Amino acid sequence: MRKKARRYAPIYLMALPALLYLLINNYIPMGGMVIAFKNYQYNKGIWGSSWSGFKNFEFLFKTNDAWTITRNTILYNLAFILLDTIMAITLAILLNEIRSKKMKKFYQTVMLLPYLLSMVIVSYLVYGFLSPDQGYVNKTILAALKSDGQNWYARAGIWPFVLVFVHMWVIVGYNSIIYFSTLVGIDRSFYEAADVDGASMWQKICFITIPNLKPTMVTMCLLSIGRIFYSDFGLFYQVPLNSGALYDVTSTIDTYVYRGLMQSSNVGMSSAAGVYQSLVGFMLVLFANWIVNKISRENALF
Repeated sequence: MRKKARRYAPIYLMALPALLYLLINNYIPMGGMVIAFKNYQYNKGIWGSSWSGFKNFEFLFKTNDAWTITRNTILYNLAFILLDTIMAITLAILLNEIRSKKMKKFYQTVMLLPYLLSMVIVSYLVYGFLSPDQGYVNKTILAALKSDGQNWYARAGIWPFVLVFVHMWVIVGYNSIIYFSTLVGIDRSFYEAADVDGASMWQKICFITIPNLKPTMVTMCLLSIGRIFYSDFGLFYQVPLNSGALYDVTSTIDTYVYRGLMQSSNVGMSSAAGVYQSLVGFMLVLFANWIVNKISRENALF
């Protein structure tokens, strides 16, 4: 044991900052979960506040909006998982094809695109297009068609598409880099052998690229499933500008809890929502991993 400790000491040292980060930010705060079961009062603190049982959870389950916020949270995340995976893999394959053809200058330019996409301040961008007064859609497109401008922040029907598009705009670039790094590690001799056999580009993608991407795809999807009861607060609160007319299609568990917290300052309620999301996410990961184990054991997380 001592010899192994000395041998792996540099690796343990390298892992130390990450382990400390996990301990301080992920594990120590778990003690605060008791707030979800208490009538929290600032002057008494966590341990001095009285117990309230499951009353804090009633806010989520007894409200008239419980079905709406749960439906929106789940359906949006399912759409994100499906479309983000398809688009990220598509972009990664395009980058890999460009790299394989040694188009270096073009390849270096294209590699910057995911970062540029992710760095755009999307809420400002969306407002710039959809602003009722000065938006590009009303002032340029509809004006050219001699059509009246619309108050897009009161038209709920378009926002599921807007939110999905904005999410893809932000996240697909990052995910494509993860898939691209997997593609870079594929042995090029597989493709060379396929070329000798006369395989088309589509056949190489179906029988070489996709199978090699499968473990990464499963891992990314399992991690996404674990957060299926969470939502991007900025996307669902800031991008639609917290418009009341859009609550039916933009309200998720996170935004609903935030609005309730701002109105009632009930910290216990907010903590209960976090506990609920974490427990459900944890169970979903276990269930999804169990399914993967049954289908393809080598691709499961554990």
